[in-house]
Amino acid sequence: MFKEKADRAKQFVPFDALKGFREALAAKEHTIMPKATLSEEALEELDYKLRQITPGSILTVIYFQGGEYIKVCGMVSKINSQKQILTIVNTPIPFGDIYDILSENAGAFCIPGDEKTNTEKHHAL
Repeated sequence: MFKEKADRAKQFVPFDALKGFREALAAKEHTIMPKATLSEEALEELDYKLRQITPGSILTVIYFQGGEYIKVCGMVSKINSQKQILTIVNTPIPFGDIYDILSENAGAFCIPGDEKTNTEKHHAL
């Protein structure tokens, strides 16, 4: 009787004739893009924003990593000026990879999870 139920359940299992095909398509869709070069004015503005950050601040940071831009939202847990690393929750971000910083005061609405980081990947800016 148990075997009958197991056989009957098999008919409801989704069928994927091309196993791994969807994953292969998703990998092909990933477009690697070059890192944008910021103007002197943009670098100065970014430097000013970095100097205003304190641990506990809620920020949205857009940064470059592995051929794509990533938008991370959360609370600053550390800022190390000597090593030039900003840490949002548990995500270390080198200063040189930061494209932009948005704070709550600038209208960037960020609702971080309890201990998690909201992350989005952008293939084009």
